[in-house]
This record gives sequence, C-alpha cells and structure tokens, in this order.
Amino acid sequence: QLCEARASLSLAQTQHALQLQQAEAWISNMVPNKQFEQLQSSLREEQCKVQHLQEDLTLQVQQTRRQLLRTQRTNIRLCCPLQAAVEQAEGLEQSLRSVEAVLAERVAQLKDAQAQLSRNKLLIEDLHEENRAFAVALQAAELKQKSTEEKNQLLEEQALALKQLIGTITPASLN
Repeated sequence: QLCEARASLSLAQTQHALQLQQAEAWISNMVPNKQFEQLQSSLREEQCKVQHLQEDLTLQVQQTRRQLLRTQRTNIRLCCPLQAAVEQAEGLEQSLRSVEAVLAERVAQLKDAQAQLSRNKLLIEDLHEENRAFAVALQAAELKQKSTEEKNQLLEEQALALKQLIGTITPASLN
C-alpha cells in the first residue's frame, strides 16, 4: 500500500510539474485572464490532490503501524525477536518523514507559482489600464487632427475666394 501511495504521489507530482511548466509558459506569453483563472483553478485542484495524497499516506502509515504493532505482539507471543519489526517501523517512519518533506516542498512550490500568477495578473491589469489611457489619448488626438483639417480646408477655401476677388479687383482698378 505504501508503494502504491508513493507511486500515486510520484504520478501526481509529475502531472503537477507538467502543469506548472505549462503555467510558466503561459505566464511568459502574458496569460489572458481566462487562462489565468484556469491556472488558478488547476493549482487549487493540485493542492487538493497533494493534500488528499498526504492524508492517504498518513492513513496508510497509521495502518502499517497498527499492523506492525499486531505483528510485534504476535512475535512476542511466538517468542520471536522484535528487532525486525522495530527496524521496519523505523524505516516506515523515515519514509513518512521523507514523503512529508517532499510534500512540503511541493506545497511551497505551488504557493510560489500562485504568487507569480497573482503578480502577472496585476501586471496584465496595469497593461489594460495603460492601453485604455492610450486609446483615450489617441481618440483625442484624432479629434484634434480632424478639427485642424476642417479649419485648414476652410482657410484654403477662403484663400481661393480671396485670390478670385483680388483677380477681379485688380483688372478693374487698372482700368
């Protein structure tokens, strides 16, 4: 059962590592909000999986300890040495500590990834805000340009009319 739990944990860690790599790739390409939310959801699911695996492993270790105690009692009744059972229990406890350390490290990595995702979301929001400001400034510049073009057109028409008037007045004044 412990081997199965370790295999399940290893599989979950591998899957999570792949998902984390995908998340980092998405982040480097400025992840859209929808993908960011999917990544957060995936991260929460992975954290739940890790927690369930840790609980399962703890239950299995407790069951193994109970089995070891039963085995110890049987060995005592049979007058067999307890050394093997004690060594096995110590080995299991050492394995449990190792697995707990790995799980704690994974949780820390998941928290770091979540913090990075949060920072990237803030950056994306800042970029959206800047983009809105640029759009407003561009719209104002376009309106000003249109107004200037209309004034120029009016001035050109007035200049043309003035030239025609001068052309009409000049020959008449010479006569």
